Amino acid sequence: MSQTTQKHSRFSHFGGWVAELVLVFVGVYAAFWLSNYQQHRQDAERRDRILASIEQMLREGIESGKINRAKEEREAAEFRRALDAGDMPPLHPFVFTTDYSPGDFATLLQSGGIQLLELETLTALRNDESVIRWGLSRMARYQKLSDELIMPNLDQNISFFYDPVTKKLRKRFEIYPEALQATVKFANELERTHTELLKRIQAERQYH
Repeated sequence: MSQTTQKHSRFSHFGGWVAELVLVFVGVYAAFWLSNYQQHRQDAERRDRILASIEQMLREGIESGKINRAKEEREAAEFRRALDAGDMPPLHPFVFTTDYSPGDFATLLQSGGIQLLELETLTALRNDESVIRWGLSRMARYQKLSDELIMPNLDQNISFFYDPVTKKLRKRFEIYPEALQATVKFANELERTHTELLKRIQAERQYH
């Protein structure tokens, strides 16, 4: 075999080796790109499912909240008008019920929401939940006072709750109109933060 033929053979082997190396690299890169692409699509789909679920909960919460708030505003206003007019309106047990569960949002976030959602959305979500927790804490306090002060004395004469001379609530029962007004305030705050969070979620879904 001539020297030229040997060189050609070596270059041929080297060229084949380089070609195989390039093919391996391209194959690995393509597989890596495809894996990343599929992961990105899965993350995007999961993000949208999480956002859609929160959006649905917020829409339902805002709608039911408007109905409840109207009722609470009416009751608080009627009691205040009667009280200011010196009518000594009757007190009723303060009862606040909710189907809110802190585990709802926690489950969504643990399913990947913390890693997938934008920081602004997570901040709005935490602000909304903070308002919920604070409000429910106050409602629980008023209900506890109602259970202790009002419920056991519903069969008492109206003078038990009011000073007949001034027609004002006795000191220990002044929390009642306060509780009614706090319920309205909570409903307003909740609608505000729900609406802010809803707008933020809609913006993120539109962006992605």
